Amino acid sequence: MASLNNFMFYKLFIYLKKFDFLLFVPVFLLLIFSLAEIYSIALSNDSLGLINFKKQAFFIFLGMIILFLLVFFDYYNFRSFGSYLYIFGVLILVVVLFFGKTVRSTRAWFQIGSFSVQPVEFIKIILILFLARYFSGVSIKLSPFKHLLISGALSGILISLVFLQPDFGSAMILFALWFFMAIFAGFKKRYLFLIVLILFTVFISGWLFFFKDYQKERIKTFLNPSENSLAEGYNVNQAIIAVGSGGIMGRGIGFGSQSQLKFLPESQNDFIFAVISEELGFLGVFLVFAFFSLIFARLIIAIKYIKNDFGIYFIMGTISLIFIQMFINIGMNIGLLPVIGISLPFLSYGGSAIISNMILIGISESIIIRSKIKY
Repeated sequence: MASLNNFMFYKLFIYLKKFDFLLFVPVFLLLIFSLAEIYSIALSNDSLGLINFKKQAFFIFLGMIILFLLVFFDYYNFRSFGSYLYIFGVLILVVVLFFGKTVRSTRAWFQIGSFSVQPVEFIKIILILFLARYFSGVSIKLSPFKHLLISGALSGILISLVFLQPDFGSAMILFALWFFMAIFAGFKKRYLFLIVLILFTVFISGWLFFFKDYQKERIKTFLNPSENSLAEGYNVNQAIIAVGSGGIMGRGIGFGSQSQLKFLPESQNDFIFAVISEELGFLGVFLVFAFFSLIFARLIIAIKYIKNDFGIYFIMGTISLIFIQMFINIGMNIGLLPVIGISLPFLSYGGSAIISNMILIGISESIIIRSKIKY
């Protein structure tokens, strides 16, 4: 028994020694930013806001526990589970279409007590794991069109089920995730052009037959957000005002007029970047970008030392997902992209998003640690 305990402590010591703190620290600091700004928003929302702050703190605490548990879990086991996780993901998306909670005409949540769970946040991880398993197990050069078709069709099932909710933003994220991982897999330019052509065809078909009126309005608002400033363009214009009013040092936490006076809707979700810009100014925005840059840098550096394709593809998928969501959310906040309900990783309010992002980092740390250990 003593020898077993010594072995466990030795293993714990090795894992902590190989743990990438330069990846974890910026994630932790972004979460601190999240709590600070959600608390600031809570000041203007009385008890309801404080409940959201407490929930976010709980989500972050739970996410931390899951992250460190995943560090000690051999990530390569996920490769064996990839197909089962994919099937589970399909079933969950089917179930939520029939039994999910509807919010703003979108049936995308499970209600569990006082908590709402959004399955699509975990579907993103499942898609990364599935594509990492698929691309690491085939030779793209031998049958490129076949593998493009199979990976695209299987990804398309998940995308279609999310689109039916309808959650256009998340469906677009899943498509972009497949697209980026297909690029990393090494498909030639003509196949990537085919993907773009398919995307364009799907978009035109969606506009003519599937898009809801509010989804069309969001795209129209993207083209000219000032045209309808009192309706669909209102959120965008208020966010732009908030971003532009922060100056160098910001107005201070709790003193942002746009968020405190409730001019900015969805301030703790879609538009938390605007709140950060207003209350913490250029300095806060600079730190947010610096933290994200450090996360991307550590993950990119780690790729050089990973010993198997599955781990490499997973890290690439993680980088892609965090970057895509960050790019779209910030683009939404400054009026460069349409408002499609995409959260800002590690910062926006939401338990499902926080926990799924922590799972991504936990698995990534597991990969990094095992790439440093010489067996």
